[in-house]
This record gives sequence, C-alpha cells and structure tokens, in this order.
Amino acid sequence: MEVERVQEIASLSMTINSIPLEYIRSENEQPAITTVHGSVLEVPWIDLDDPNEHNVIELVTKASSEWGLFQVVNHGISTEIIKELQQVGRTFFELPAEEKEAYARPPDSKSMEGYGTKLQKEVEGKKAWVDHLFHRTWPPSMINYKFWPSNPPNYREANEKYTEALRKVADKLFRSLSLGLGLKANDLREAVGGDNLQYMLKINYYPPCPRPDLALGVVAHTDMSTFTILVPNDVPGLQVCREGHWYDVKYIPDALIVHIGDQLEILSNGKIKAVLHRTTVNKEKTRMSWPVFLEPPADQEIGPHPKLVDEGNPVKYKTKKYGEYVYCKLNKIPQ
Repeated sequence: MEVERVQEIASLSMTINSIPLEYIRSENEQPAITTVHGSVLEVPWIDLDDPNEHNVIELVTKASSEWGLFQVVNHGISTEIIKELQQVGRTFFELPAEEKEAYARPPDSKSMEGYGTKLQKEVEGKKAWVDHLFHRTWPPSMINYKFWPSNPPNYREANEKYTEALRKVADKLFRSLSLGLGLKANDLREAVGGDNLQYMLKINYYPPCPRPDLALGVVAHTDMSTFTILVPNDVPGLQVCREGHWYDVKYIPDALIVHIGDQLEILSNGKIKAVLHRTTVNKEKTRMSWPVFLEPPADQEIGPHPKLVDEGNPVKYKTKKYGEYVYCKLNKIPQ
C-alpha cells in the first residue's frame, strides 16, 4: 500500500488553501485557540564554555528542574558543522519522492529507523503535519547505513562530524546534571548505558501549511529519551506548556536546544521534569529540525537511582527495560 507523505499533501493543499480533515486538530489542540499570543518564552540559556564549572552545574540543574528545557551557547560545535548537517538534510528532503522512498521504514519494522510519516498510534485518527527520517549515529555497532542517504554524497561525512562534536556536549551535560543532583560525575551516564548509549537522529520536515491555525507538526508530548539535543532551522515553531498554557519559544542564534526526556525524570525520581512540548507549522516557509535522542539500549533497565531515593523521597516510578517503555508509550499503553 502506498503511503501518503505530508510533503505531497502539502503541495496539493497549498493550491486549494485547505487541509484534509485528519490534519485538523480538535479545538483543545488548535494552535490559534490554545497559544498565548503576544508572549514569547525566553527559556534559560547556558554558556557551556564558562570557566566556572560550578556555575554551569548549577544552571543546568536549575533549568532541568524548573523548565525541563534550556538552550546552550558556546557549545564547541562549529557553525560550519551545523550548517553542513542542515544542508545535507534539506537536500535529502528535496529529492524526488522515489529516491526518498528507497529509505522508507519497513512496515513490519520494530525500529523507528527510516524515512516515514506516522510515528505512533494516532489519537482520534488525527495526523501530524510532518515527514521524518530516523537513523542511529552512535555507537558504530548500532549504525545501520541502509537508512543513511547516499545522496547528497557528503551526507555521511556531515553526520559523522556532527556526532563526534555532539558527544562532547552530551558528556558535559550528563556530568553537570549528575553532579548537580548530588551524584558522582559519571553516575547518570552509566545508569543509562554508559558507552552503549545510543544516539538516534531524527530529521523533521514540516512543509508549508495553508492552515497553520488548525494543524500541528508534532502533537504535545514529552520525549522518551534521556536528553534530546536539537538543532532548529531559522523558522520558529517550538512551543512549551507552562502552567497549562502554550507559549512560543524564542530561539537564540547558534544555540542548541536541550530537552529533558522521560528517562532522566525517572532516574532523578522526579527531581527534574521532562518538558511537555509541541510543534507548530508555518504558512509560507518549510520548518526543519534535527533532534538527536540520547537513548539507553533497549534492554537497559531504568528506574529511580538508588542514591536519589530515601524515606522523604520514596520511589515514584516503575523500573523497566527501555524497550518496554518505548513500546508502551508509542502504543498509548499505561506505564
């Protein structure tokens, strides 16, 4: 059965200035109704090159507990590396449909890897205004190059350079948060798999939408990962829920956006919180983003860290294998 891609639906929709019914969200989700207009959130930003490590630790921990979201600057990844990552991803999505379909996620696959549209069980049959490409970029033993585009020719090199630089950022974030929670520097990273921690890249492609007031690129969710580290393009669209209201997030040029995911909330026994967020779309411009989800191996058991549990802070989350957690969340099964 041929799968409808949003990119193709968007081309037709723009000519008739309407979108199919399955992309129109219910009133309690529609961005025009639910967004706080005229107010943009300035989420915390952190200078990772601050020579005062104590300051970085304090800011990362505070932002993780109060927001579940922050932006990092002076992160050590060059503008050239990020631009090349963006360029090769954009080029892939501009290829003819048949070329992209060569990388399609197999219908019976248990992995998320591949080119696709639908990610999880749809609530009320509604669909998100996005196409995507998933593939792992680390560790080498988990990379499946059949999902890495061969066109453009520099796709692999661009992603390898970015991943090499990103790993240093991730290690610093794990160290800072671990120390900030009162653990040893390597405790959090080891608890989620250590050197077997997997880096899953997702390229999101949100085509122009004639009714951005009615559609969502990605519905409200928290990430399943530990950290998610994201590169946006220059088209805003990230929204965060604060006290039950949805706000646009103001981007800082050249910053990386960091989300706290479910696994860190669980490991911290609720001391830090995964951020509830969603994505809006644009009428005139294509929005793209490059999140990398830092994921434990599927058989890694994740639960509250023993050092963060005591009589005053009893266990609040179940311990389960990460693969089971993902299956339950994608299929809307209570955890």
